[in-house]
Amino acid sequence: MRAYQYKARNRRGEALTGTLEGETPEAVAEQLFRSSLTPIDITPVERRGVSKEIKLGWFRPTVTLDELVLLCRQLYTLQKAGVPILRGFSSLIETTRNPTLAVALKGIVDDIQSGRELHMALARYPAIFSPLFISMVKVGESTGRLDDTFLQLAGYLELEKETRNRIKAATRYPLTVLLAIVIAMVIINIWVIPAFADAFARFDAELPLATRVLLAVSQFTLDWWPHLLAGITGLLLALSFWIRTEEGGYIWARMILRTPLIGHILKKAILGRFCRSLALAMRSGVPLVQALSVISGVVNNAFISERILSMRDGISSGESIARTAAATGMFTPMVLQMIAIGEESGSVDDLLLETAEHYEREVKYDLARLSDAIEPVIIVVIGVIVLVLALGVFLPMWDLSSAVNKR
Repeated sequence: MRAYQYKARNRRGEALTGTLEGETPEAVAEQLFRSSLTPIDITPVERRGVSKEIKLGWFRPTVTLDELVLLCRQLYTLQKAGVPILRGFSSLIETTRNPTLAVALKGIVDDIQSGRELHMALARYPAIFSPLFISMVKVGESTGRLDDTFLQLAGYLELEKETRNRIKAATRYPLTVLLAIVIAMVIINIWVIPAFADAFARFDAELPLATRVLLAVSQFTLDWWPHLLAGITGLLLALSFWIRTEEGGYIWARMILRTPLIGHILKKAILGRFCRSLALAMRSGVPLVQALSVISGVVNNAFISERILSMRDGISSGESIARTAAATGMFTPMVLQMIAIGEESGSVDDLLLETAEHYEREVKYDLARLSDAIEPVIIVVIGVIVLVLALGVFLPMWDLSSAVNKR
């Protein structure tokens, strides 16, 4: 959500101005009507210069999850000790090593001094603070439990970091091997095969089909490498642009979840993040419909995000969480049964945490077996490459040496 500046009139016709948060100007207008105010003008609040400085800085370092975890724990300690929020943020500016985060903290301090609430000040930096982060801080402000909010956020971000590190560790080995194969094929095509081509050209003999194919591919690479490089670059740029579109992002997200070997792991990791985020938001007091709207933007997958929004719409129309979750087709029967029991017993947040832990255990187990599953595929690929090279390069050399010996 973002902030909107509004002008309105009350029942007596008196002019009023103020700031409200909402998904769209229409949502803000609806809030005003419910408050017996007639909106006259609703405009988005412009971001201040310090925020633009962060967004436009090409060489500014990003804020990592480790730094956000440390920030949350520091804020929790300061709030627990009774330090005012303004003084707490001011003290953290001097100890923060990341210049991007330091600039953001300075802007937050300026906003608080000008009378803006903390969650609205954080919302000016969407590249650093997620919608879930901002919503939980908003609830923490309204309930006077900011210390608990920052502690919960620290735990959530630590689990998020751990999951990302597991995925990176599991995919590092196969990606390194595939990169090495690509580099080896480029070297063979540009330097190795042309050397053999000169040797084969000295003999007036018919070469095997595999050898002729290798020589043709090598010659094509040498003659057209600038065009190939430009074509690959253009294709990657076009793919990147297409993914940023609404339809392209949706199709790409669905394809990623159906990728062999890793698709089901990514799906479980995203669903685990969704369940934990929803449980955390509900425990913090965020309304369910608002929580689903916020979480749909933090799962980083357009396909699952649309399913979450369909859950929100179903719940808004009076359906239960279990029914709307079943209609998405994302959850297993066991998980749906746990959600249904949670609704009946009034402990949905506890059951969602159990569900999140269930998915996280499965992700941990699948990631541990990922290398074992990918290794045979890599061995087969390397074996095929060696076989092609053996048939295309060494077989004609053997035939030519045999012909020379017979002479």
